[in-house]
Amino acid sequence: MRIILILMLAMVFSLGCARVMVQAPKEPIKVDISMRLDVYQHIQKDIDEIENIVSGSKGEVNSSDKESLLDYLICDAYAQEGLSPEVEEAALRRRQRHAELASWQKKGIIGENHLGLLEIRDSQDIDSSLRQLVKAENADRMVIYKAVAQKNNAPVHEVQKIYAKRLQDDAPAGTEIEVFNENSGIYEWEIK
Repeated sequence: MRIILILMLAMVFSLGCARVMVQAPKEPIKVDISMRLDVYQHIQKDIDEIENIVSGSKGEVNSSDKESLLDYLICDAYAQEGLSPEVEEAALRRRQRHAELASWQKKGIIGENHLGLLEIRDSQDIDSSLRQLVKAENADRMVIYKAVAQKNNAPVHEVQKIYAKRLQDDAPAGTEIEVFNENSGIYEWEIK
């Protein structure tokens, strides 16, 4: 009797075990996720904020415009998201040079390259003061690019590329700008 019981239990257990066969599908599995992810949206926001300081556009708040203690507290509470003091100082120095550089750009003497830096395009009769002006502007731009890149955890050259587009768009008519030529595969200078 015991043997029969053991045989019946063995039969039940052996029949109860399922056999699973895993086989790869013939067609690849497709996952369709419709989502737009703009990785550099925060970089663009920072660029807009900085360039509003440089050009004197919207978004500026003078300390004299703050009317209450609450305005100072709110400003300090959001300071971590804002610009660093080094970036603000560089932007303010750029603001002081803005009009003079724009006049040189209109004349075609200096241009905006694809890295977001100024280049002297016509070096005839250029004195050292213009060279120093361009050098100081590029130094302040690099301070900004490095800070924005660090803040957004992005490569500096990517920030430069995005920033260059903004600077070229904002440059006055007659400015030489360096753009990528799809046909030749190289950067070439053209007049805006």
